[in-house]
Amino acid sequence: MQPQAFWDSYRATFRRYADFTGRASRGEFWAFVLVYIVICIAASLLDRIFGMGQGRPGLFLSIAELAQLLPLIAVGVRRLHDIGRTGWWQLLMLSGIGVLLLVFFYAQRGEALPNRFGTPPADAPALL
Repeated sequence: MQPQAFWDSYRATFRRYADFTGRASRGEFWAFVLVYIVICIAASLLDRIFGMGQGRPGLFLSIAELAQLLPLIAVGVRRLHDIGRTGWWQLLMLSGIGVLLLVFFYAQRGEALPNRFGTPPADAPALL
């Protein structure tokens, strides 16, 4: 995937920031997560450069995380829909061990046929 494709995928996902319906492919989900992490690292570096935070999240990191929180939850819900699970499974994030189970779910191949959450994502490659 080209670097521009990651940003395009991120922007497309961000535009659907409060859409909890439908399905998201593995590629769409992981591209969003990768860009999310890069933005958070950049914001954290800015906090360090300007001396903010000192051991806790600074202003830039807080803004970056808050701005991306709802889109991250929404794409996670749509990713779970792609494998036939409800978005309520994301509540496992509140437990320590639940994060590992969610990563396992997010990495699974989506259902090839339409399920109760809709048709497979159009951008889902055959191998993903």
